[in-house]
Amino acid sequence: MKALVLSGGIGTRLRPLTFTTAKQLIPVANKPILSYVLDHVSAAGITDVAVITAPETGKEVKNYVKNGSAWKVKVTYIPQEPLGLAHAVKTAREFLAEDDFVMYLGDNLIGKGINDLIRRFETEKLDTMILLKEVEDPTRFGVAVLDDEDNVKKLIEKPKEPPSNLALVGVYIFSNKIHQAIDRIKPSWRGELEITDAIQEMVNLDFRVRAEKLDTWWLDTGKKDDILVANAKILDSYVKRQINGKTIDSRVEGRVTIKKNAEITNSTIRGPSIIGKHCIIKNSFIGPYTSVGDEAKIIDSSVEYCVILENALITGVDRLEESLIGRKAKVSKNHKKRVLKLNVGDYSEVEI
Repeated sequence: MKALVLSGGIGTRLRPLTFTTAKQLIPVANKPILSYVLDHVSAAGITDVAVITAPETGKEVKNYVKNGSAWKVKVTYIPQEPLGLAHAVKTAREFLAEDDFVMYLGDNLIGKGINDLIRRFETEKLDTMILLKEVEDPTRFGVAVLDDEDNVKKLIEKPKEPPSNLALVGVYIFSNKIHQAIDRIKPSWRGELEITDAIQEMVNLDFRVRAEKLDTWWLDTGKKDDILVANAKILDSYVKRQINGKTIDSRVEGRVTIKKNAEITNSTIRGPSIIGKHCIIKNSFIGPYTSVGDEAKIIDSSVEYCVILENALITGVDRLEESLIGRKAKVSKNHKKRVLKLNVGDYSEVEI
């Protein structure tokens, strides 16, 4: 079993943050999304991994993942133009050879690993296993129709009139028969080779295509609010009380992780939350579901339900909530003048 991890795309819905970083490298709970994906792949015992990269962000992804040794895997990098998920499989054909493989979208997070899914695929001798989740708005996703035994009967990409509310989660397992199906499909109206069309072709060819319904959370981290929800889920699930930094005249309440060389002075930190290495928190309140990246500074401020990236500076802000603050960004309040002074880049959002 091999793995194909997709880390392409330019993340237009997360601009301006994705002007300077790959969306898969945006951290939740101070850890890039892509790292959680590779954790799941490694925990499933897969050691041979290909990472699909985009021309715009491939260098960043390579600089982070390197040779894969941090996850005990061997990584092959495969560049791809954004021509669809099935096109990514086609591009990786030489790497995949005749092996079964997991395809995992690098900007998706799910609340459990993939070991059981792989075990079911192998035990039932399937050609495709897809993971599904009930969603409120199926028009945003690929949608599947199942029979009573969870065999896939039909798939539709982003239907205007959804035949079900079962959306395709970004995790798939394929046998080598997927290549035969991809060779038979044509680009969609979007000009892309759709993985839903390829799976539908496998159904048409009477290959064994089944689904499993996800019984935990799933997040497709394509927008700012998705990142915040993902951050909250991860903090809720995994953060532990671990104080390695220095606290001076401060209160640390609940499950809070404070990394080495962080300094908390005259402040309250309430969990679940995480404070990165070399952070300075002074005269401030850090509320639940907040992640503060390494070397960030928060002074004379109140912050809650936020993701603050490395080296950010927040000072004099009475209350900052539901915000995503990028690397080396500065947010401050002018106490002398009732005037707003903004230096806002393309695609930014400011709510006052």
